[in-house]
Amino acid sequence: MKAITKSLIVLTVTIFAVATMGGMAVAAKTIRLHHLNKDDPFDNPTGAMATVFKSLVESGTNGSIKVQTFPNGQLGKDKDVLQQVKAGVIESGIHSVGGFASAYPLIGVLDIPFAFPNISVTYAVFDGPFGKKMAADIEKKTGMHVLGFGDSGGFFHITNSKRPIRKPEDMKGLKIRTMGLETHKAIISALGGQPAAIAWSEVYTALQTGVADGQMNPIPIIAFAKFQEVQKYLTLTGHLFAPYVWVVNGKFWNSLTDEEKNVINYAAKSAIVAGRGMGRIIEASDRGLPALAKDMQINALTAEQKARFKEVSIEPVKKLIIKKFGAEGEDMLNAFLNAIKQAQQ
Repeated sequence: MKAITKSLIVLTVTIFAVATMGGMAVAAKTIRLHHLNKDDPFDNPTGAMATVFKSLVESGTNGSIKVQTFPNGQLGKDKDVLQQVKAGVIESGIHSVGGFASAYPLIGVLDIPFAFPNISVTYAVFDGPFGKKMAADIEKKTGMHVLGFGDSGGFFHITNSKRPIRKPEDMKGLKIRTMGLETHKAIISALGGQPAAIAWSEVYTALQTGVADGQMNPIPIIAFAKFQEVQKYLTLTGHLFAPYVWVVNGKFWNSLTDEEKNVINYAAKSAIVAGRGMGRIIEASDRGLPALAKDMQINALTAEQKARFKEVSIEPVKKLIIKKFGAEGEDMLNAFLNAIKQAQQ
């Protein structure tokens, strides 16, 4: 199957590279775009992003650039496809922080728990000077051009099958699935839980069989994965925001004209706004929180409760980041936290 997929990609590139064939005009440039979800603008944030981007790029360039989407991670695991973008095998990808960490480990500074007071502040931070600072560092260290930071579904929340969580002590002994990121594991450990790194494809079964008691993810992902079937309690902790990182191969980017770059930039910015809107719509619709409430006991942390969670978790994660990334990690972390403060003024 992988061999067939690669052959199809090569064939597609060949077709689009030909200026004309049999009297039929063919696009000279193609952006092959990887993303992790369905190619449906009403189903998920990256589906909305990919659809809007394709429309604006193709219309804005009068068809001189075509966008071909590869949804559902069909080109491979996220971190492996990221290497394809870096090497120029494909032109662009919208990547999770888990996948992106393989090429840019410093993305881990974003994992400070309870850093954001609300979702609108995340937009101001990633669209503002801090987002530009991190994008420039990514470009310097990876050679890939950053189009922006998208919304992967909103804040992370914690579900479990044992009990409601209202204070850090309620986390004691709970086995909580995380991605393999050290910072995510550190958050759960600091809160008193037991982190369990489990592959995404195995999470539902792990929750169903009790290998893990709970997990953490944004509301749309919890609903898409049908975790309400195997989890009883949902605590709206809002403890993490993990953006999508949207990059383009550096050599391809440099081959574009200034006009083409302008079109792609505004198309990506518009697409990111669309993805954010879709995330909020899904959260609020019968495909999000209202649907989960039918089968789960849901509680939101009060400001006082959240402050307690932040108090016990933020310092251990800060120390881990500084230990792991040194002075440049501390610099990026301070820039991140200062940007959050500035966005609230």
